[in-house]
Amino acid sequence: MSKSQFPVLGAGVGLRRALMGPLSSVSTEQVDFMEVAPENWINVGGRFGKQFREYTERFPFICHGLSLSIGSPAPLDFELLGQIKQFIHEHQIRCYSEHLSYCSDTAHLYDLMPIPFTEEAVRYTADRIRQVQDFLGQRIAMENVSYYGAPQQEMAEIDFINSVIEQADCDFLLDVNNIYVNSINHGYDAEQFLRGLPGDRVVYAHVAGHYQEAEDLLVDTHGADVIDPVWALLGKAYELFGVMPTLLERDFNFPPVNELLDEVAQVKVLQAGYAQASPTIEDQSEAGRIQYAR
Repeated sequence: MSKSQFPVLGAGVGLRRALMGPLSSVSTEQVDFMEVAPENWINVGGRFGKQFREYTERFPFICHGLSLSIGSPAPLDFELLGQIKQFIHEHQIRCYSEHLSYCSDTAHLYDLMPIPFTEEAVRYTADRIRQVQDFLGQRIAMENVSYYGAPQQEMAEIDFINSVIEQADCDFLLDVNNIYVNSINHGYDAEQFLRGLPGDRVVYAHVAGHYQEAEDLLVDTHGADVIDPVWALLGKAYELFGVMPTLLERDFNFPPVNELLDEVAQVKVLQAGYAQASPTIEDQSEAGRIQYAR
């Protein structure tokens, strides 16, 4: 994907309700774009609605959904999708992404559950993504997720992700922290996994912190600073796929705003360092998929 095709550019931060005040004086030189979960802002009026509108008028925005539940056995929620479609139009949202997981059946589970890595699930999930894209009238991006168990697994995680993205003909949201967390929890090489992902479909990336429960168990919390190995993996992503828009996720345990902005600035430093380098055409997967230089 060329630079001109990215929905946003530079380094961004997730806008959370608790950050509405602290980020109010941030400039577009410090933060290039912001991201919200649309479910948290649909039909919000009053003081918070006005504040949110002030942000969307100043910054480019993208949306990262929480409730699409793309792998759920339950029917797609077209009422929610209708609200999201209106929200995208109302606030001129540049991109809509969701998790490659599910979070509901007859009720919401309030957690992101792993879709079984099976050929049947690939076909089922890809079909639902195509339905969503048709309804919204635009491409969406699916994110690789963290997970702590793989029920009914018949294929490798990397093959599952690539198959869904290809069959759905959708975009990809690259979550670097999730790769690192999964690599520790499931014992694989993070860089090798990164190399196998569909870099030509990436529209933007996520970077975040996590919690170390044990030496071999990390929990994807978005409640801590980004650690050095995750920064290094982000740099490797830039090296392999070219510099892409990257957003810092922080959901709670917020530091002082200057410290939060220091992490956004660190993204910018990494991006500048890799901006002059362009990845060459190379075979980066066992299936012989070609990654193209941007």
